[in-house]
Amino acid sequence: MHHLLTFAFTAFMILGCSTSSIAPLQTVKTLDLQQYKGKWYEIARYENHFEKGCVGATADYALNSDHVGVTNSCYDAKGTMTAQAQGKAYAVENSQNTKLRVTFFWPFYGDYWVLMMGDDYRYSVVGDPSRKYLWILSRTTTLSDSDRKHILSRLPEFEYSSDQLYWTDPKAYSKTLP
Repeated sequence: MHHLLTFAFTAFMILGCSTSSIAPLQTVKTLDLQQYKGKWYEIARYENHFEKGCVGATADYALNSDHVGVTNSCYDAKGTMTAQAQGKAYAVENSQNTKLRVTFFWPFYGDYWVLMMGDDYRYSVVGDPSRKYLWILSRTTTLSDSDRKHILSRLPEFEYSSDQLYWTDPKAYSKTLP
């Protein structure tokens, strides 16, 4: 029970605190959830407490009638899944699906905003308005050099720093590949 209360308090503090001095965060114009669904591999992220110890992570998105089902999985250096979380994501009204509210533990929600997207949905860059969270995701376990350079060159436009990125180890996904 103590761990549950600690988690709830931490989530409340993270989601409840905002800074008004940060410029509004721009997202892609529209997001086709049908194309977005499926498995994504985490390429890089801002470190966060809920992925502590994850050398790599995947996110699987499934479309349901009223929400997007989310399954996040954490992997160690040997490619073994060490944790998994199930959640639900809801599109923010009038956002063209580019802004989602995600919950893994009701009633706490986090912002999941799609900032960049490869033309063919091969990569995605996701953040939140506070700039505390950032994920670079790919349909494959690695990014091409040109995609990596493009993403890194644009991060400052969103007030994110590439210096804070933790780059995941593609070997962490060895057991997840067909």
